[in-house]
Amino acid sequence: MYKTLGTHNYYVYILTNKTKTVLYIGITNELKERLYYHQNPEANSKAFTAKYKCFYLVYWEHYNDANTAIDRETQLKKWRRDKKDALINEFNPDWRFLNTEI
Repeated sequence: MYKTLGTHNYYVYILTNKTKTVLYIGITNELKERLYYHQNPEANSKAFTAKYKCFYLVYWEHYNDANTAIDRETQLKKWRRDKKDALINEFNPDWRFLNTEI
């Protein structure tokens, strides 16, 4: 079944580890489900988030268009760490872990 125009959901999100020293930027159309898979990696997973224990959501943006979301993810990944930190600080000044709020 096809979704009607404007009902698609895409999320660009940033995860961090418990000590907030590592950032991971990703994109998904099911943020809650994706967070679950990050927090419950397969055994012996070589995924970045599993290796660096980036399970904690600190930032997200919502888009209705996949290409716009992909472009934004690409843009954020090119940013220096200080610029990413400033973005998170503006959205989530205390760097609270937002996993349960999604």
